[in-house]
Amino acid sequence: MNQNIPLAEQLRPQTLDEVLGQEHLTGKTGTIRKMLENDSLNSLIFWGPPGTGKTTLAEIISENSGRKFFKLSAVSSGVKDVRDVIEEAKKQNLFSGKSPILFIDEIHRFNKSQQDSLLHAVEKGWIVLIGATTENPSFEVVSALLSRSQVYVLKPLSYAKLEELAEIALAKFNDNEKTDFSLKDKAAFIQYSGGDARKLINSVELVLNQFKNSKKKEISNEDVMSVLQENMALYDKNGEQHYDIISAFIKSMRGSDPNAAVYWLARMLAGGEDIKFIARRMLILAAEDIGLANPNALVVANNCFQAINVIGNPEARIILSETAVYLAVSPKSNSTYTAINEAMAFVKRTGNLPVPLHLRNAPTKLMKDMDYGKDYQYAHSHEGNFVDLEFLPEEIRGQKFYNPGNNSTEKKIREEMEKKWKGKY
Repeated sequence: MNQNIPLAEQLRPQTLDEVLGQEHLTGKTGTIRKMLENDSLNSLIFWGPPGTGKTTLAEIISENSGRKFFKLSAVSSGVKDVRDVIEEAKKQNLFSGKSPILFIDEIHRFNKSQQDSLLHAVEKGWIVLIGATTENPSFEVVSALLSRSQVYVLKPLSYAKLEELAEIALAKFNDNEKTDFSLKDKAAFIQYSGGDARKLINSVELVLNQFKNSKKKEISNEDVMSVLQENMALYDKNGEQHYDIISAFIKSMRGSDPNAAVYWLARMLAGGEDIKFIARRMLILAAEDIGLANPNALVVANNCFQAINVIGNPEARIILSETAVYLAVSPKSNSTYTAINEAMAFVKRTGNLPVPLHLRNAPTKLMKDMDYGKDYQYAHSHEGNFVDLEFLPEEIRGQKFYNPGNNSTEKKIREEMEKKWKGKY
């Protein structure tokens, strides 16, 4: 074994049995194993966090199915590169009788035209496409390509699997270097890796190399952190963590927990998340989850969005934190959110019901002669600026969409509605 080859590359699995943590795909009844056993390979999308084995699985599939393997990175490849590979693949197909595999790493970074350039080759069977993505393919892969591919989810490695991998990396290093290191604890390695197998192996190799010429034999967490220097926060602003952590942030504010809200905000800021993205999501939450329970929440969230555009980082964190805490501790109501959703669903079911004549505009004499606007009463001409008039189509008279929430502001709204409409709603 060439010792110049990185340890992570030396430990790259060569068979399905060596792949860790993806037994639902590679186990005895796993779908990938069954596919190879039956020689029934279709285009695939591997979706999972970094370091879970997407590239490795693609290479194993190529080796086991006896197919030529082409690899492109969506970061550095364009439409011309795709077309060149497809032309080469067509030639290979003629000789071997099996469609070559085209593996595209980070396929979510391809724009629509780049993804569309793959369609014809997939449909004709010139290539078997295997795409790898850290992002939800439902959002990032064009529907035509997605419909022609089977999506397989790769799971993050469990703590136990990461411990096992650390021991495998340790044993391989000791064998290569004729050392006898042991690990007192693996927690620091695992925390630093963030679940990324490749990052874990690289960190083991880096740390052990630092102590290779010392008398130290047992590696502690303190030793690990002294070499790695800082504990990198697990956050990939371009990957699945982007969606998971913003979800946790929103749900913490919706659940009225300011401490959790600030924690998840800090995770995003430490990971370099776009502050405008964070502020936009708080604007949505202010309307969706707080609404009329505290109408000022939308004002605060909007002012936050405007302010961070003026201030920028690092001071924007203060404004974002103030807003997140304010939204978290505000009373909650989704009454207006529910109202518009129910109204939209109702419109979809009932179609275009006619506008009552008394509510129609009458800019011409003909329209007036047809009774457009007849019997309309101007609310401000009546006591309390209210008139008991029907504003819905006749067919859905009395239909209720808005139900005031159980909070102090909307209790007053409920009382006012009951006073005016006398039980109609």
